[in-house]
Amino acid sequence: MSDPRMTSSIFTRGAVDLSALRSTPPATSRPATPAQTGPPAGLPGGPATGGGGLAVVDVTEATLQSEVLERSMATPVVVFFGAAGYPESDQFAPILERLAAEGGGAWVLARIDVQENPRIAQMFQIQALPTVYAVVGGRPIDAFPGVVPEAQLRQWIQAVLKAGGATVAEPEDPRLDEADDALMSGDLDAAERAYRKILAESPADAAAEAGLAQVGLARRVAGADPQAALAAAAQAPDDVDAHLLAADIEVLGGQAEQAYARLVGLVRRTAGDDRERVRQHLVSLFTVAGPDDPAVASARRALASALF
Repeated sequence: MSDPRMTSSIFTRGAVDLSALRSTPPATSRPATPAQTGPPAGLPGGPATGGGGLAVVDVTEATLQSEVLERSMATPVVVFFGAAGYPESDQFAPILERLAAEGGGAWVLARIDVQENPRIAQMFQIQALPTVYAVVGGRPIDAFPGVVPEAQLRQWIQAVLKAGGATVAEPEDPRLDEADDALMSGDLDAAERAYRKILAESPADAAAEAGLAQVGLARRVAGADPQAALAAAAQAPDDVDAHLLAADIEVLGGQAEQAYARLVGLVRRTAGDDRERVRQHLVSLFTVAGPDDPAVASARRALASALF
């Protein structure tokens, strides 16, 4: 999901008028909502822990002003619209509650039962359960219906916090910890599966891309004799295979800049398919280091010069 400040949502189209809740007396009969003709009332998940700056609060018409609008002036509020008995709602609520608890008060989860509060649901034009909104500074800024993967939800919450002016540290990702542990233990198949799973959910995850590149690197050097490989490359300046292996060994030995220079030089000396193969191999080594490595930036410039 994108930064909430840049996302087009129903709020930017003027679809929500919260003032109506303060000016309209409670209805004697409830208007139809997506949840009115369904399972029994009650929100899924655990009991609310709101009050005193804690993570989760249950909200009604009477408390919407104080618990959502006023609270959001100081702390971002994520509003969850749901109802017990709806499978996706039942599935998603505990995830939000867990993330709110992990947040340690950085944001508050406000749960609204649409069966008990149909007028709020109408004001927000709820069309699906669950639906999640972000409210910052007394103003709704973004929304999404349905269930999203946890990794995507975490990114969205981070963007909400940034929109609220918070300095956000990158959260630890247990999926990456699992993948990294598999890589360090030498279980390359498990590590590859774990990194690919992360990339399927978060295609631009640089850490997972780097991890997957490390898996490839580890496989390429398995069983190689480092000294023999480096000596073979020194004796055969035009042997592409020998220099690719030597570059891999240099990266693993902490000599990444030397490896990059080796392959940039090989790019200059080769052509056609061999040249493209060397270029792709060098790019894979850049991925191992990550895009912010100064040595990578320098080597990319050298590669561009060699190519063009």
